[in-house]
Amino acid sequence: MKRFHVHISVPALDEAVHFYSGLFAAEPTVHKPDYAKWMLDDPRVNFAISQRGAAPGLNHLGVQVESDAELHEMRQRLDGMAAGYVAEPGTACCYARSDKYWTNDPVGIAWEMDHTLGTIPMFNDAADDHACCVPSSGNTAAMATTTPTTPAANACCDKTATGKASSGCC
Repeated sequence: MKRFHVHISVPALDEAVHFYSGLFAAEPTVHKPDYAKWMLDDPRVNFAISQRGAAPGLNHLGVQVESDAELHEMRQRLDGMAAGYVAEPGTACCYARSDKYWTNDPVGIAWEMDHTLGTIPMFNDAADDHACCVPSSGNTAAMATTTPTTPAANACCDKTATGKASSGCC
């Protein structure tokens, strides 16, 4: 069964955790100094927030699946839409190891399709603690040329034109 995923970047994590815990009548299932996640069943959603330097607001949307078969189905949907995407097998992000596909919708909002394989003790495997997880937004053209076996140059933790890591994160 699939689960809708929403990730919001926040300027003050403790304040946001307090607000969303009250709104959902539940404490986060994952709570780190820079990240929190609620795995809710009513509504069925993976709702995450982080304080990692990205601009406050919507970071990305997604569909979390429970099996390789469901992730394959999501990739087939992207293929059927002729939507470009970035494949990230075995990536480390948001305190989890996952297989993922990323695409952008027509207005540039990043969408993540992922199958979580397990947890990890740190936000990601990158040396830069603020490294991103979301491919650079607005690079739909680069995604359009990406195949599942050829990750795009703008994939997770890509450097911007200034040489700095992109600011988005899972």
